Amino acid sequence: MRRIHMLSIMGLVTFMAIAPTIAAEQLYDICDYGAKGDGQTLCTASIQKAIDDCSKSGGGTVYLPPGTFLTGTIYLKTGVTLRLDPACTLLGSKDLMDYPPTVQAFRSYTDNYTDKSLIYAEKAERIAITGSGVIDGQGASFEGPYKVRPYLIRIIECRDVTVKDVTLRDSPMWVLHFLACDDVRATGITIKSLVNHNNDGIDIDSCHRVVISDCNIESGDDAIVLKSTSARVCRDVAVSNCVLSTRCNALKMGTESNGGFQNIVISGCTIYDTRLAGIALEMVDGGTMDRVVVSDITMKKVGAPIFMRLGNRARPFKKDMKKPGIGVMRNITISNVEATGANATGCAISGLPEAIIENVTMSNIRLSFEGDGTKDDAARSIPEKPTAYPEYGMFGKLSAYGFYCRHVKGLKLLNVQLQTEKPDQRHAVVFDDVEDALVDDLDTPSSSGAESIARFINARDILVRGCRPQAGTDLFLKLDGARSGGIFLTGNDFSDVTTIVEQAPDVPKKAILKKANLVN
Repeated sequence: MRRIHMLSIMGLVTFMAIAPTIAAEQLYDICDYGAKGDGQTLCTASIQKAIDDCSKSGGGTVYLPPGTFLTGTIYLKTGVTLRLDPACTLLGSKDLMDYPPTVQAFRSYTDNYTDKSLIYAEKAERIAITGSGVIDGQGASFEGPYKVRPYLIRIIECRDVTVKDVTLRDSPMWVLHFLACDDVRATGITIKSLVNHNNDGIDIDSCHRVVISDCNIESGDDAIVLKSTSARVCRDVAVSNCVLSTRCNALKMGTESNGGFQNIVISGCTIYDTRLAGIALEMVDGGTMDRVVVSDITMKKVGAPIFMRLGNRARPFKKDMKKPGIGVMRNITISNVEATGANATGCAISGLPEAIIENVTMSNIRLSFEGDGTKDDAARSIPEKPTAYPEYGMFGKLSAYGFYCRHVKGLKLLNVQLQTEKPDQRHAVVFDDVEDALVDDLDTPSSSGAESIARFINARDILVRGCRPQAGTDLFLKLDGARSGGIFLTGNDFSDVTTIVEQAPDVPKKAILKKANLVN
């Protein structure tokens, strides 16, 4: 017992010897610097002085107490945590003169956007914005082009960045933009910004090692969007457990894709009341998209649940650069997606003849569409539009109410269930110039007098198995195109199908093989 007691005493002595060397966190209250929380007094200089002193002393916390503090641009510095009291509102000035232009050293396509921000940081480390208070940009007060509408928060070339638990409201431009940053955490954020144009929620741009989680976003533009507006790849990003609603796309990569996207995981999100796509993957300005996993997503009332586009807008990220080449899009997995209330357009997965999308797997997908498509819609020739701005409705109403897949190699549809609220006479699935594909357990309805469930055009090496078309199906597969071949149907239950395959005259006679299927 005595030995234990002596060790305890020795430990206490050791702790007491060390304790004086551990510096307590410094707290800088902006009211001590003259800030007034009356919502009328401009507090920019007071807040900035507190930040400057905090950073110069080695770092600490700049505290914003209860009250409403009016401010113009403030610059966050190394080592500083900006902490808002739950009863605090940091209110952006309505006067554009309070937002001095700041041109960052890091060049990207965003140079063409605004050079003003409410909160700005560049080349800083160990910075944070925390607390349960509100940052309000009063964005409805700014009208006009990009240059007269500040970002709410812009963080550039910073390392070890945290934004946590704050509410971000009414930005004049993008709400929260991270550009070329490393080690970013954005958690527990609430965003409500629908008062102006370009009200993106969170933009992760050319960043490395990013975690976004537990955010609630209602935005006028894309809710969570990954961009690559520079040559720097956006990589190692994890997005999880977010609730999203937007007038544009909910989860998006692109359109700016110059540096590409690698090692991206998105999971556990719910999407509602979204005008465009729930999941939009868009490569149109060069770059490589590689190793993307999206899973466990629910949607209600979206334009289209899934949209994937490899195009060739070919916009360089600097004006003096040559146009980038066509990008690469490959190794994408989308699984466990439930969506209802999608409109009648359908989901496009579309590359280009000279640039195919590679290795896409979609499994455990259940989607419900508005329907009401016609046979004329089913017969539409879908334009390529290689240079057009990518959006889920860019091709018009698709010839498939479910998935229209074109210029894809290595496509897998596994346990995909498609349904419509109204009868639809289009195909459920169209493969146009698709190679090396697997369709396993496709479950779709068939409306009276509708076109075939599936249509393959110049499709090659396609395995279809485990499908059981519903009673009343007139035709399962319509096969077109002189380049079609290697189509293998096996292990399907066609007992309720009137005709299994209808081949166009230009299709080679040996293009299709049927074996071990159940027929009537």
